[in-house]
Amino acid sequence: MDSKTAPTSRSTTRPKPSGGTSTSARWFLVFLIVMIALGATAAYVYSNHLKQQMITAIKADTERQIATLQSDYETRLTTMSKEMQQLQSKVDSFNELLTFTKDNASNKTDNSNKLYTQLNEVQKQLDTLQKKMELLK
Repeated sequence: MDSKTAPTSRSTTRPKPSGGTSTSARWFLVFLIVMIALGATAAYVYSNHLKQQMITAIKADTERQIATLQSDYETRLTTMSKEMQQLQSKVDSFNELLTFTKDNASNKTDNSNKLYTQLNEVQKQLDTLQKKMELLK
C-alpha cells in the first residue's frame, strides 16, 4: 500500500453537521431583525409625515375659516354702525323738531305728543341697535 493513496485518518475531512447551518441561521436571524427594525423605523417616519400633513391641512383650513368669520364680523359691524348713525341723525332731527314745537306750543299739544312718541320709538330702536353692537364686540 502506498502511503500517498491510503487514508491516514477517517475523521480529518468530515464537515461538522451543526457548524454550517448554525452560522447561516444566525445570519438569517440578524437579517430578519434588521428588516423588522427597518420596517418599524419606516412606519414611524411615515406616520410622522402623515401627521405633519394633517396638521398643516387643519391649520390652513382653520385660518381660512377665521378669515371668513372676521370679514363677516367686520361687515356686520360696519352695517350696524351705519344704521346707528342714521338712527342717531333721526333722533337729533326729532329732538330739534320737538324743541321747536315746545317753543311754539299753543293750547293744542297733539303734534308735540306725536313727535314725542316717535322720538321714543326711535330711541328704543337705537338702544336695541347699541345692545346688538355690544354683543358683537
